[in-house]
Amino acid sequence: MLEELKKIELHCHLDGSVRPSTVSEILNMPLEEAEKQMCFKETKKDLNEYLSKFDLPLSIMQDKSGLIRVSKELAEDMKKENIIYAEVRYSPHKSTLKGLSLEEVVDATLEGFNKVEGIKINIILCMMRNFDYNTNLEVIDLAEKYLGKGVCAIDLAGAEGLYPTYTFEDLFIEARKRNIPFTIHAGEADGVDSIKSAIEFGTKRLGHGVKSVEDSSLVEYTCNNHILYEVCPTSNIQTGASFSYDEHQLKTLFKEKCDVCINTDNRTVSNTTLTNEIKIMMSHQGFTINNIRYMFRCALKHAFISEKEYKEYIKKI
Repeated sequence: MLEELKKIELHCHLDGSVRPSTVSEILNMPLEEAEKQMCFKETKKDLNEYLSKFDLPLSIMQDKSGLIRVSKELAEDMKKENIIYAEVRYSPHKSTLKGLSLEEVVDATLEGFNKVEGIKINIILCMMRNFDYNTNLEVIDLAEKYLGKGVCAIDLAGAEGLYPTYTFEDLFIEARKRNIPFTIHAGEADGVDSIKSAIEFGTKRLGHGVKSVEDSSLVEYTCNNHILYEVCPTSNIQTGASFSYDEHQLKTLFKEKCDVCINTDNRTVSNTTLTNEIKIMMSHQGFTINNIRYMFRCALKHAFISEKEYKEYIKKI
């Protein structure tokens, strides 16, 4: 029944979801070596170690054909799971190392997504914490240019513990001026202060956000103000944001009636699928199919889509 359920995913990174077989083929390297470099299997829980797994897939995302292929394949993988709407994020700058323009990166990605019928995928463009202000401002410019044309929002991603969220306020002031929607990675590698900064910037969605359970008043605020938690269980455990599936903060957030949804984060790096993430949380935390449907409704309520699209998708799920 779960396999047949129509699904929604809002937090998935393109460069973290590239097929190892594709990297193996393009780079002419053993599949086992590609998997070793792309999949996080260590017991060590560390976000910075986790982020190192993106280097190899990014090497094949430096030309149009590579971007079209990995985008098309991710859309195919999602469609196999009966995902009908998804938002996929990535840093466009990381695919310009061999001369592609930012616009060419977005165009190629959209071309790949649009090759697969039966699923709609919008792009969230990531600003990076280790990039300077002007480089990240280019992401805002790019999002403004493509808003409503395949790009739906921006994000702030990267090593949260090394680059505090509060230092990026000026960028989100600019985004608000231009009416560009955004979500922010916060409360994953850093604590409640990071989440509070993201909320002060005006976000209505938190990438992960699980560290909020360390402050009951913050949990209450996010619940009362319907701020969505984009939860990624396996990834949260691998990066040290959560201790285990049994103890994952989703249980607390759901119990408090917060807006939550389950996601993969990085399908290849975490060696998972959305169906797998849902099965795990149903098994370890006792969620029912109706609970999962509630989470899909939460996801759609906060998705960066029009009211017309919302009504279409809500009927399907």
